[in-house]
Amino acid sequence: MRVGISLPVRELKDDLGAVKAFAQAADDLGYTHLRVPDLVARPKSGHLHEPLVMLAYVAAVVEKIELVPSVIVTPSRQTVLLAKQLATLERLSGGGVRLGVGVGGSEAEYRALGQDFGTRGARCEEQLELLRRLWAEPEVDFEGRWDVVQGTGIDPLPSRPIPIWIGARGLPVPRIRRRIGRQADGWFVLCSPEDFAGLKADIGAAARAAGRDPAVIGTEAGVAVVGPREHEWQDRVRGWREKGLTHLCLRTLGGGLGADADVHIATARRAFEELQELF
Repeated sequence: MRVGISLPVRELKDDLGAVKAFAQAADDLGYTHLRVPDLVARPKSGHLHEPLVMLAYVAAVVEKIELVPSVIVTPSRQTVLLAKQLATLERLSGGGVRLGVGVGGSEAEYRALGQDFGTRGARCEEQLELLRRLWAEPEVDFEGRWDVVQGTGIDPLPSRPIPIWIGARGLPVPRIRRRIGRQADGWFVLCSPEDFAGLKADIGAAARAAGRDPAVIGTEAGVAVVGPREHEWQDRVRGWREKGLTHLCLRTLGGGLGADADVHIATARRAFEELQELF
């Protein structure tokens, strides 16, 4: 199981020295990936930088850790530009990029960005097809409902395929499960352990119906190592590991540690060391 950690961007805010120190510490400790959430114009969501710009900064100060914007509200963004941004980020990163996508839930944000909230699910599915082609083909001919690309492409292409993972709190919605099974390289497990088996089975059925092997679809859950559930984080890690998850993301954010990067780094180091004993 690959174990990453979230960058505590809400706490560190504009302290770029702290952001750099935490990212480098995660890289040096051996965390496999670094996750950053998305926000453009959602009201009352607090201080949060745009993730692709933030990760471009991080890419310059780390060496081997995978960068994971998760999840980008893809239908609120222009597809070709998003493809270019991610290809550039992948080229800048020594550890690669894994894209988390979702459709979001803020109608106000969609209006502010000039996009249609009501068609976001269907548009996301079209975008995933186009993104993969833009990352693989120097010249693309694509005619969709929302995007038309004729005889052009991006340069440079990413140096390796960019995995696409889907995150959604609406996984009980059958269409989202089918979307993961048909199109995703993995999914972020935003459900309880009790619901996991049933959702995974449905996603596996959708994958087989699309001619895919469900075994290639990864899974990642998040576990807070601070805050109200701190006392049980190791048991939660064991539980997710027993369920066969391929990835795990630890969190120091949201647990009252404040803006002191040293405290977050010490907590991340302690958690990583304790994980070695667990595994």
